Amino acid sequence: MARYTGPRTKISRRFGEPIYGPDKVLEKRTNPPGQHGANRRRKLSEYGVQLREKQKAKYIYGMLERQFRIFFERAKAKQGKTGDILLQLCETRLDNIVYRLGLAPTRAAARQLVSHCHITVDGEVCNIASYIVKPGQTVGVREKDRSMSVIVESLKNPRTTLASWLQWDEGNMTGTLLSVPERAEIPENIDVQLIVELYSR
Repeated sequence: MARYTGPRTKISRRFGEPIYGPDKVLEKRTNPPGQHGANRRRKLSEYGVQLREKQKAKYIYGMLERQFRIFFERAKAKQGKTGDILLQLCETRLDNIVYRLGLAPTRAAARQLVSHCHITVDGEVCNIASYIVKPGQTVGVREKDRSMSVIVESLKNPRTTLASWLQWDEGNMTGTLLSVPERAEIPENIDVQLIVELYSR
């Protein structure tokens, strides 16, 4: 599956948030990117606000339009609040679970670990980053890859705290999804209602 490979600080500056994690450049240059970024005071239309929120969610979870739209259609087909279910699907993606467990410093790094066959689900290697992990399933590192520097360093200096809906077994280097997270348990600053309104136009 394709992914965004362009400059990340530029994206973070566009939204005024550290989309890809701590960013020293963003701390110094908070204005939007571009020659006139510091002086731009353009007011967004209702559509523009909705589009901006969708783009932010896509960048956070490392998804392009086609896959994000598929996730939305899945969420829409389920019972419950479509926006909350959409976020739950994004959070239970395998690459995001690997990131939340602290096995990788960023979601992009987590995606790479998955695609390079370093990650297992219930003991079996899975290289599909968009695989939806179900409650009770166990995500771990393939035994021969447990000494990889990126994994060891990430576990030693985690960038995120372990979510309440995940359980980590340090001895076996495995994590279990205890339950699908509620909206209040998802820390991402995303207004999902704006995304639902955009796709409902």
